[in-house]
Amino acid sequence: MRMVEEPVNLGQNWNAEEPKALIPKVKAANFSGPPHLRRLYGKCFEKSDSSYKYEFCPFKNVTQYEQTLRWNPYSGILGIWEEWDIRNNTFYAMMMKDGDTCGERSRQVAVHLECGKKNEIGDVSEPDRCQYKMIFKTPLVCHQHSLLVYPTLSEELQRRWDDLEAELFYEEITQQGYNKRLHKIFEEAGYMLDPKTKPEPAQEANEQHHDENSEDFQTLDSCKEAYQTLKQEVERLQGLLVAQNPQDLV
Repeated sequence: MRMVEEPVNLGQNWNAEEPKALIPKVKAANFSGPPHLRRLYGKCFEKSDSSYKYEFCPFKNVTQYEQTLRWNPYSGILGIWEEWDIRNNTFYAMMMKDGDTCGERSRQVAVHLECGKKNEIGDVSEPDRCQYKMIFKTPLVCHQHSLLVYPTLSEELQRRWDDLEAELFYEEITQQGYNKRLHKIFEEAGYMLDPKTKPEPAQEANEQHHDENSEDFQTLDSCKEAYQTLKQEVERLQGLLVAQNPQDLV
């Protein structure tokens, strides 16, 4: 994959002065789309090559970790799950937007689902600067109707789509009006966002994937102090065990 040429690196680098957790700018949208894809929710898949490691968490995010030895390797968020790209009554791609800043734009990934024998990341490319395309292979989309939009809609939304198709056929509305109203149907189904609506900002406490209870040791002394505290606690617990069940520790 082509990366931004040095010295520009607006991602998140691993060094002592920056947080270890990748910090998203927005909150991931809720699950939406074909019900059978819910099996992927909560799972993550990795792929590594000579230069990068990618991690795709369906309906959550896509991250990239550069594994080269250059002075400013990029590790960061390529995109956060926001909505579907729907074309011709088909869930065409999962749009992971609002990734790390890249010049005057944000990184984003279009994840295309293809039939495969197992769940795995396929090819990853960068057709345009900081705009990525990822292929994800899964047996969940091998059926010819597995990515159709219409069957997943409620009866009410299906009826409205049917009426809309009739209006277009009899030339009662323009193509532009048709597209606008169809987009509204997809919005109400939760598949696409209103163009005027901005994604919800991420709450740092919930979205940093950082354990607030974990110790982040900045000095050797703080590490030694924590070690002694844990050692004393272990000895205390061992003493309680001996007092209660001495035969178990003989």
